[in-house]
Amino acid sequence: MTDDGPGSHARRTGWSGWTPRNRWLAGGGAATGAALLGLLLAAQVGASPACAAPPAGGSTYQGKATFYDAQGQGGNCSFDSAPADRMHVALGPTEYSDAAACGGYLDVTGPRGTVRVVVMDQCPECATGHIDLSREAFARIADPVQGIVPVSYRAVVDPPTGPLAFRIKEGASQWWFAVRVTNHGNPLASVEARTGSGWRELVRHDYNYWLADDGLGPGPYTLRVTDVAGNQASVSGLTLAPEQTQTTDVRLYGSGGSGPAAGAGSSSATGSGSTSGRSAERSPTPDTASAAESPSARPTPAGSASASPSPTAGAAGFGAAASSAVTPAAAPADPPPACG
Repeated sequence: MTDDGPGSHARRTGWSGWTPRNRWLAGGGAATGAALLGLLLAAQVGASPACAAPPAGGSTYQGKATFYDAQGQGGNCSFDSAPADRMHVALGPTEYSDAAACGGYLDVTGPRGTVRVVVMDQCPECATGHIDLSREAFARIADPVQGIVPVSYRAVVDPPTGPLAFRIKEGASQWWFAVRVTNHGNPLASVEARTGSGWRELVRHDYNYWLADDGLGPGPYTLRVTDVAGNQASVSGLTLAPEQTQTTDVRLYGSGGSGPAAGAGSSSATGSGSTSGRSAERSPTPDTASAAESPSARPTPAGSASASPSPTAGAAGFGAAASSAVTPAAAPADPPPACG
């Protein structure tokens, strides 16, 4: 059943406004549970996290899970749509950490077993340790009738994924630049642009685009991507083609993965370079996927000029990880992970 009281909420997606989300709470204590959950979490809405950070690899967190309907949209991380397998999760403001968690994966264990989900969204009123799964993912670990269940979860290190893909935001020009990176597997630590003989670090915004507010010129561009595990790759030949996905043959780690890559576009780019002893390897162009992007365009400054995009627009996406097999698991303790 759909609860429109304290257990339901709305979500801001990029610049496009608020997108409704419905959370389900079922069973005999549904109404009471929804009210209590709303009271417990209301203080989280609009509050700035004291020590925001995504779940760290190698650590296991104890908490609770609810579920919601993303309505096919790509959430605060600005994905074009939910993954095809519908295995995704929304995190509270502290763990979402202004989009720092976007595109990473969690293994979540509940009463029925374990499922792997991609971080796609933010749950504005979720306290630290409270994760909001897609309905389909929740059903892998518990009976949806329960509504709220204790879980444990951990960040996946180097999950299988496809080659890097880049999407320059609509409204971008030589005077204002914004790019989204997908298929990186581990959460990203930085995205930099080559400028002359040096590198300029772009600024990540909470809708998961990396910005240079005064632009990077007309292109083509060379971007360097680094993830939280220290994997790094440089990709050159990216063009100023807003609303297109530019696919590459570069992975931040590994020589291939079982997770299908989404978002083949008409453009392509080449990549090279790495650090930490891991090479950025090449692979075939990923499979196609299509969906409309959620956030609205930022207006281009008056008098600016933009490069002409390629005639064919590609669709963006991200590498979807397969859910793990269901295995018996004991219900974990309820306290959320410590922050600090």
